Amino acid sequence: MKYWFKRKWRQINRVIDYLPIIWKGYDWDYKYAVELFQHQLKRTADEIELRGHGENVDNTVNRIRTAVELLEKVYDEDYLYEYATVMEDKYGPYETRWEPIDDLVDGQHWDAVEVYEEEYTKEELLLMKEERHQAQLDSQEKQKRAHRIVWKYIEHNIQNWWD
Repeated sequence: MKYWFKRKWRQINRVIDYLPIIWKGYDWDYKYAVELFQHQLKRTADEIELRGHGENVDNTVNRIRTAVELLEKVYDEDYLYEYATVMEDKYGPYETRWEPIDDLVDGQHWDAVEVYEEEYTKEELLLMKEERHQAQLDSQEKQKRAHRIVWKYIEHNIQNWWD
């Protein structure tokens, strides 16, 4: 009977712990499912660290926490926007403005224009725009690669994440 109360207490605490994650989540965006999965992985790591009895408890906990960190980097899109930091480090601070352009075929459109604090010539700005575009493509590829790697890492390790 004592175990029954202890189990119910743990279940209630579990529901309370998950409530904020579930409350702010939606069913139409997979990122909320990933956030829920990350939360579960954190709980698993904490539980194994606290009560684990296996030989490789520390290793298991470290691998789970690594997965959580990698998921955060991938789903916060850290790699996707690296190009902005590269450009700012090289050419100084800038802001992106949307300016109207006239398109003879479709009417008016908008174009993203980077406005730097430092003055550059039109030729330099054109070269910088090409460089930024290539850096964006590189960042997109790095983001895709990181996405594949994190799920391969999880697939490779997840069946050992128990105690």
